[in-house]
Amino acid sequence: MINLLSNLKISVPDKIYIKDPESSDLGKRIIEHSILLIEEIGFDSFTFKKLGAKIGSNESSIYRYFESKHKLLLYLTSWYWAWIEYQLVFSTFNMPNKQEQLFKAIELVTKTIEVDMTFSHINEVILNRIIINEYSKSYLTKEVDSENKEGYFVVYKRLIMRLSDMIAGVNSTYQFPSSLASTIVEGALHQHFLKAHFTSITDCGKDITPTDFFKNLTQQVLNIQFNGSK
Repeated sequence: MINLLSNLKISVPDKIYIKDPESSDLGKRIIEHSILLIEEIGFDSFTFKKLGAKIGSNESSIYRYFESKHKLLLYLTSWYWAWIEYQLVFSTFNMPNKQEQLFKAIELVTKTIEVDMTFSHINEVILNRIIINEYSKSYLTKEVDSENKEGYFVVYKRLIMRLSDMIAGVNSTYQFPSSLASTIVEGALHQHFLKAHFTSITDCGKDITPTDFFKNLTQQVLNIQFNGSK
């Protein structure tokens, strides 16, 4: 399987970057170490100057790839959602049972992330923590509408619509498939955050996962039974 996927490239909207970081060793080091540095000091304290010092490169060389740290965050978040979308499509493609397909998709977008050895320069576990802690900063901006028109969030919205279509496929009379889909994806990030930081206001913890919660919520909302879920 690793050999089969060795040439896989996760696609990110090209308007987000100036030069594709996947096209060079320096670009890949920028991505690899930006993930590690954001995890270490947080996005607010992260700068290209600090990143340049980490990778032994001039700050100006990073600007050849991204015009701002905001665009870099957009790249990281888009890459993450494209990676999740790839797993969703790959894992559900041959599932004829629509309920099985839906609950597998919910599992994939809500689970605790494990490292994918296909991408050696990206630590998906750390990137997932960045998404949980920092993702909202990519769109809670004054420029969100113009950036949306430019297609910066197309991968994220496409993932939501895939999940929405699966929900409608299970219960075509349900009126709010897109709202439920976006609630599952965004809510999973929130529950993982609460589980790590505010344990008193979530039921998720050692014995109950966000996946358990959102599978149960979906069953209740869609009024369905699924033997494969808790």
